[in-house]
Amino acid sequence: MMQSLWCCIIRKMDLEARSLQPNVKAVLLAKLREYKSDLNNLKSEHKRLASANSNQAARDDLLESGMADAMSVSANQRGRLMMSTERLNESSDRIKESRRTMLETEELGVSILQDLHQQRQSLLHANDTKEQLHGVDDNISKSKKILTNMSRRMSRNKWIISSIIVVLIVAIALILYFKLSK
Repeated sequence: MMQSLWCCIIRKMDLEARSLQPNVKAVLLAKLREYKSDLNNLKSEHKRLASANSNQAARDDLLESGMADAMSVSANQRGRLMMSTERLNESSDRIKESRRTMLETEELGVSILQDLHQQRQSLLHANDTKEQLHGVDDNISKSKKILTNMSRRMSRNKWIISSIIVVLIVAIALILYFKLSK
């Protein structure tokens, strides 16, 4: 009864620690691992002392070590899942930042295209010579090609980001599937 109370308290502490900032979370999770280890040691000591029969005590030690192995495997899986979730969150943040940068670049490109269009119109109406107009037109064409290439790259980056998002969603689904199936 008392043991389950302590396990419940440690579980609640674990959940609370995982919801904190990363720098505080790491310290608290390390302490929680120590507490869990101490609790397991106390449980095993209690069982060993409570056992009147030495064969019963040996059997309890054997069962407890097996449970400790199962708990450590579960803790390892939980740790790997938390690391995967953290990496996924970092990747999502990077994708959001890349998307924001892409949108800013797209807006800048549109603005540049509009400015270039206005400049081109002004130059076309000017009374300059044909040679100057051809030179400016060539520069505008080069700029247009550059901006078109930038637009293509932005489109390709959108597809790459979309693909990464799909892969991450599939990874989350697989992680959840394997976690829930066990």
